[in-house]
Amino acid sequence: MGNRLEGKTAIIVGGGQQPGETIGNGRATAIRFAQEGARLLLVDISEVQAKETLAMIEKELDKAFKGGWILTADITREADCKAIAKTCMDHFGRIDILHNNVGRSRGDTSTPDMDAAMWDEIMAMNLKGMFMTIKHVLPIMRKQKSGSIINISSISSFAGRQTVTYKTSKGAVNTLTQHVAIENAPYGVRCNAILPGLMDTPMAIERRARERNVSREIVRRERDDMVPLLGKMGTGWDVANAALYLASDEARFVTGVLLPVDGGMLVNRG
Repeated sequence: MGNRLEGKTAIIVGGGQQPGETIGNGRATAIRFAQEGARLLLVDISEVQAKETLAMIEKELDKAFKGGWILTADITREADCKAIAKTCMDHFGRIDILHNNVGRSRGDTSTPDMDAAMWDEIMAMNLKGMFMTIKHVLPIMRKQKSGSIINISSISSFAGRQTVTYKTSKGAVNTLTQHVAIENAPYGVRCNAILPGLMDTPMAIERRARERNVSREIVRRERDDMVPLLGKMGTGWDVANAALYLASDEARFVTGVLLPVDGGMLVNRG
């Protein structure tokens, strides 16, 4: 327990998670932010999953939790993105942190095999949705003369990949992050991106095990073998701790940064 986010209100977009054995980036970040004193608006397309996150926080922190609210939203719809900002203001009166943790690679494939409609679907979630959530919190943060926006990108934006759309969308997230950082620096609004590497999260493990019809442990072992740092994937907590730093006043002079959280994979690949 700490007070690094005391008095701050955070929106966690993607605050639920897929079912699985481990914790996802969004849920871990919500828990870490709450532990450090933040009030939370948990946004997810699944009300059930967002409620699970809120219940976990309430159980762990009890009266130490500063307060939370749930909003079901589809970030590919601008009306829903506008509602995210409005709901946070209605309940908490300010927006200090926007944590964008929504993305997908399902349906992606090689360039000649990529269906144009599927391209649009993935881009709508990974890039357009992030742009729209940012768009609607910026007027509030500008008025406050403060705010921290954290976008979840991926080391796939730099590393080689066999599929085209996820990598392209995450590369665009990096560019969006840098643009928003410079555009809004005069208003005291910071914008940074976290680039996770191979993580042991439900989204990463469950689908791959299911699609390949192999055990989770086989998937984990293969992924662990690719990580330079101790031969072990990261977890949702590693992303959460990076996000905590970027959200806090400790990072008050940090903006436009693309922060790899990857156990050395980008360095290793050169």
